[in-house]
Amino acid sequence: MAETDTGGDDRPLLAVRLDDLFKTVRPKGKHWTNAEVAEELKRASPELKVGGVYLSQLRTGKRSNPSPDLLAALARFFGVSVAYFFDDKVAQSVLSEIAAVEALRQSGVRAVAMRAAGMKKENLQAITAIMDQYRQLQGLPPVSDPSGPE
Repeated sequence: MAETDTGGDDRPLLAVRLDDLFKTVRPKGKHWTNAEVAEELKRASPELKVGGVYLSQLRTGKRSNPSPDLLAALARFFGVSVAYFFDDKVAQSVLSEIAAVEALRQSGVRAVAMRAAGMKKENLQAITAIMDQYRQLQGLPPVSDPSGPE
C-alpha cells in the first residue's frame, strides 16, 4: 500500500483511514467500539480471526497488515469499498460523503435541504448567498463548495 500524506499524522495510511471510519461512520446510527465491531464482524463471518485489541492496534498503527478477508469485512461493515483503504480518490470521495451525511444529521440542516430541493439554480444561489452572510455574522468559516448549488 502506498503511503501518502496523512495530514501530519505519522501513523500508516491504513491506520488513519480505518480510524476515520470508526470516528465518522455510524452503521445502525451509532458509534462503535473496537470490541463491538469485532463482534459484528465475527457474527457476519464466524471464520474471521479478529478482536477488539487487534482493531485498536490497526487504528493506532501498531499492526499494519490485516488479511484481505478482514479488510473486506471492515469495508462491508462501514459501507465503503475496499478501495477506500488504498485509493486516495476513493477515500476522498467517501470522506466527502460522510461529511455531507454528518451535516445533514445536524439540527435544521435536513429541513433546509428539503426546502431547497427542486428550486431553480438562481434561487438557490440567492439563498446560498444569504446563508453565507449569516455564517459570517455568526463567526463561522466560509464553506468551500466547488460545485455550488445545483
